[in-house]
Amino acid sequence: MTDTDQRTGRRHVRLPDGSSVAALGQGTWNMGDAPARRTQEIDALRLGIELGLGLIDTAEMYGDGASERLVGEAIADVRDQVFLVSKVLPSNATRTGVPAACKRSLERLGVDRLDLYLLHWRGGTPLAETIAALEALRTEGLVRNWGVSNFDVDDMCEFVGLARPGSCAVNQVLYNLEYRGIEHDLMEYSVTHGVPLMAYSPVGQGGDLLQSPALRAVADRHGASPAQVAIAWTLRAPNVISIPKAATVAHVRENAAAASLVLTAQDLAELDRSFPPPKKKIRLAML
Repeated sequence: MTDTDQRTGRRHVRLPDGSSVAALGQGTWNMGDAPARRTQEIDALRLGIELGLGLIDTAEMYGDGASERLVGEAIADVRDQVFLVSKVLPSNATRTGVPAACKRSLERLGVDRLDLYLLHWRGGTPLAETIAALEALRTEGLVRNWGVSNFDVDDMCEFVGLARPGSCAVNQVLYNLEYRGIEHDLMEYSVTHGVPLMAYSPVGQGGDLLQSPALRAVADRHGASPAQVAIAWTLRAPNVISIPKAATVAHVRENAAAASLVLTAQDLAELDRSFPPPKKKIRLAML
């Protein structure tokens, strides 16, 4: 379910528990790794919060905790303005491993609770065991919500049979113009079952996507950048939260402006011709 903030005009996505989060947030993959960029990256995150990109996504895997430390420093005096997301590795997804990993993340972030805690991807631990551990964290008050990442339809179907109804707040997946496989079945499944999708890498990796002539043509028509069009394209979909990374203040401003970019039917048709939607089931892509 989506709604619009009457004060800012920005689209929000409603989670199963009724809380509402901005549809455009900030990713932090590969941030916090280089000391020389630390101040620049903290400034970028803080500006993003000021511009309404209050959802910040990180993970214990990112820089072996370096990203969480960076985020913790950036949000230290504005914690109440941030919807904070982190992720647990599958290798820590046991009944005892989940709480231990969560507490380490909380310590690195300098907070006493996460707003959302995700299983980064499915591993060898029985799903029921991981679910029980995540529910225990919620009961204890260490996480407000929990969810999953990189789960395809078959994983979600199994999940539904094991978890408390409405307990999975989000499924974070790779989604951009180059990777549209989720549109065949997972997107519809998620809407039907009320589980919002969180799109990571919405502008792709390495810049190849942004060189697309079709993307550039749409961007020129709107006086926008290809990256803004790519982000706006993910935001066109109901039930989708988009989390592009931005490591500089200029990049953050560019990303934030994408929230107000509305693509036309002509734009979408042109992009479909260059990046066709799936006609059959495609295995869920991951980075």
